[in-house]
Amino acid sequence: MSSIRRFEDVLGWQRARELAREIYRASASGAFAKDFTLRDQIRRASVSVLSNIAEGFERGSDREFAQFLNIAKGSVGEVRCQLYVALDQGYLSAEQFEELTERSAEVGRLLSGLISYLQKADLKGPNPNPVRKS
Repeated sequence: MSSIRRFEDVLGWQRARELAREIYRASASGAFAKDFTLRDQIRRASVSVLSNIAEGFERGSDREFAQFLNIAKGSVGEVRCQLYVALDQGYLSAEQFEELTERSAEVGRLLSGLISYLQKADLKGPNPNPVRKS
């Protein structure tokens, strides 16, 4: 695994940031922008993904980091679910839906991989921070 010194170095965080940017862009116009409830909820969920990655990383232990990554992964699922609602309401084209769904699925896969890595490292023993390189 490459050196990770800051949460900004985590590939999952980088992709989650891109996802949030695209969610904001997609929900900023047309009928989607006027559906305040869905617009605000999907935006909050997308921001929750990168926020939980950052918060977990800053907690200092890989066990807590993994816990926050699981919360972030749950928020990715929430984003995907809300994308279906947006599609069903005609707020997104099929192409937009596919692109955003794939981006969110990629973030979920990245988080799953990192969670798995952290859990395996935790089982191996005393190295408190295998991800963070000083």
